[in-house]
Amino acid sequence: MSLAKRRGFVFPGSEIYGGLANSWDYGPLGAQLKLNIKNLWWKRFVENRDDIVGIDTALIMNPKVWEASGHVATFSDPLVECKKCHSRYRADTLPGFSVVKMTNPKTGGFGWELSSGPDARCPNCGAKGVDSFTEPKAFNMMLKTFIGPAEETANIAYFRPETAQGMFVDYKLVADSMRLTPPFGIAQMGKAFRNEITPGNFIFRTREFEQMEIEYFIPVPKTDEDWQAVFEQWRIAMHEWMHDIGLPANHIHELEVPKDELAHYSKRTIDFEYDFPFGRKELYGLAYRTDFDLTNHSKASGQKLVARDPQTNEEYIPHCIEPTWGVDRTFLAVLCAAYHEDEEKKRVWLSLPPRLAPYKAAIFPLLANKPELIEKAKGIYSALQKDFTVAWDDRGNIGKRYFSQDEIGTPYCITVDFQTLEDNTVTVRDRDSATQERMSVDKLAEFLREKVNG
Repeated sequence: MSLAKRRGFVFPGSEIYGGLANSWDYGPLGAQLKLNIKNLWWKRFVENRDDIVGIDTALIMNPKVWEASGHVATFSDPLVECKKCHSRYRADTLPGFSVVKMTNPKTGGFGWELSSGPDARCPNCGAKGVDSFTEPKAFNMMLKTFIGPAEETANIAYFRPETAQGMFVDYKLVADSMRLTPPFGIAQMGKAFRNEITPGNFIFRTREFEQMEIEYFIPVPKTDEDWQAVFEQWRIAMHEWMHDIGLPANHIHELEVPKDELAHYSKRTIDFEYDFPFGRKELYGLAYRTDFDLTNHSKASGQKLVARDPQTNEEYIPHCIEPTWGVDRTFLAVLCAAYHEDEEKKRVWLSLPPRLAPYKAAIFPLLANKPELIEKAKGIYSALQKDFTVAWDDRGNIGKRYFSQDEIGTPYCITVDFQTLEDNTVTVRDRDSATQERMSVDKLAEFLREKVNG
């Protein structure tokens, strides 16, 4: 977190006013790293595939969308309050406590039953046991706002808690305009908002975050094997993505979500968990949503959200498999995986994959007071800048410049020295190994292109 702030990756939100709890801004290098992650994802899953198209839907939708999707009724966490200090917590995250979700057979609604172990206590004041807390109440996590000049019930709207519903609502428009028949997918990247009770762990859990999601529509499965085959394809694709962005396989774990813990729309869900420094936590998710969403929106809107079988000409409501990625959690996992310290050499570096690194290379003149070196280095910098994000650095000695570029994850440092003026070669230093090699200036662009795209 210290490096992220000092080097311009992540800043505390509204810091000059004392900040805002769990609000974070992405600085110059963080914004570029985040953009590189999103661009790589879009290239991989939209531009490089014939069966997926992308859209960009509104942050605020008709409130009826969230009624039909079940979010108004069920998108809740169990909230408890300490009777002694009045601190409020999400019950299922309280150390020493356990929560069981209970369904009311008369109303069809649900609630929670709180129980505690011998070490259960309030994290704030130390009050012990379940009797020290109120009964769990449903806390709806959607952020509420109002449309229009009057803050009245009739004008209530919500900031979207997920990007998925925009894709379901636009399903027929996309299918008709692009002439698509299942199997095909709709992809979207964008902001989502959740009024979390207990956000925290840096940028891991925040009230404002960004998602990358795909709703992959398939014909009605005739057997379980039909949807399971597609589900497996996406499971493998998500592992391949994690490998390519540099996440170590031994830090990744699959959690098969138990049936009694599945979301209301899901028949099967896998959580991909990652070993963060603060513990093993959910990184991504993969869910089989059946035809729940399109069926509910079709009923609520009165619109036919159907596909037509090209062989039989019969209409049907497609089923959906949803792989979902968190942009901010990806960013955090990538930083954690890339962060290295060498206490003996007093060296810190980010071993970011070159395709994700904010700068692909940094160009140095050996000395900042030699016009001929500056001119030559500026020429190389300008030439490479046409195709790559590159940094210019002429401050201090070469060692300090290496140290600075290592900390921000720049894969290669290119130094222009007096030999460059004689034979048009430069020194190229590798970030991870700290080894150097001489290379012709004419080969730099090809070298970087191979490393970045390889």
